Amino acid sequence: MPTAPQPVPLPTTVNCSIVFGGLPLLDRPAAAAAAGFDAVEFWWPFDRPVPADRDVDAFVSAVSDAGLVLSGLNFAAGDMPAGERGIPSDPDRASAFADNVEVAVGIGARLGTSGFNALYGNRIPGVATEVQDELAAENLALAGRAAARIGAVALLEPVSGVDAYPIRTATDAVAVLDRVGSDDVRLLLDVYHLAVNGDDPAAAIAAHAGRIGHVQIADAPGRGEPGTGELPIAALLGQVHAAGYRGRISLEYAPVTADPFAWLAHPEGART
Repeated sequence: MPTAPQPVPLPTTVNCSIVFGGLPLLDRPAAAAAAGFDAVEFWWPFDRPVPADRDVDAFVSAVSDAGLVLSGLNFAAGDMPAGERGIPSDPDRASAFADNVEVAVGIGARLGTSGFNALYGNRIPGVATEVQDELAAENLALAGRAAARIGAVALLEPVSGVDAYPIRTATDAVAVLDRVGSDDVRLLLDVYHLAVNGDDPAAAIAAHAGRIGHVQIADAPGRGEPGTGELPIAALLGQVHAAGYRGRISLEYAPVTADPFAWLAHPEGART
């Protein structure tokens, strides 16, 4: 009988915007530290692209006081509860994106951030797709250059759940990366979003391993922790490790069990 693929230990980070989303923003880093994590990531944690300095300082202090690295940070993505998913492709917000990049990279320089997720932006009715795509490529290149100043990368993520969002598969994202033409902008491979969009995560890893800058996991369906759905999380982690990825694995799921981190102690419990 063939031996089932064994999960490979990889460093983790926890996405506080979803895993600890029920807590006040500034309480989330301490909760992550209490759960045993040494790194966290956040979606853009403010209500505007350029927040007040005092709000930035309070956020930075909450992370640093908890003894954590801010491994990942999203750039401002617009009104996400209303369905927006990024602003790099929006001509009306080009200056807002540029300003936000400087703020985000400034935060990252203080907290050791290695990756900045630039959600592409939904299609905008009445604006030619070519205009949106050209601007997005320019803005992604700008974000990559800014991230590189602190030894980090910008990231582009295929996303599910919003029909107007045009980057749905790993191939979609890599086509944009080719248009940008810079290794400072890389693929954010989220196995949940790919699977929900009908893209095979294992095939995406095999085809695009050299373009991966960050990996996020959640099970599907449901977006819960590994073991609550049908994805072969353990096998996918083994595959991405075998392909040479040595970065952190982000836990970006909505907890559905009493102990959403129990699977980390026994990762073989995740499907292989």
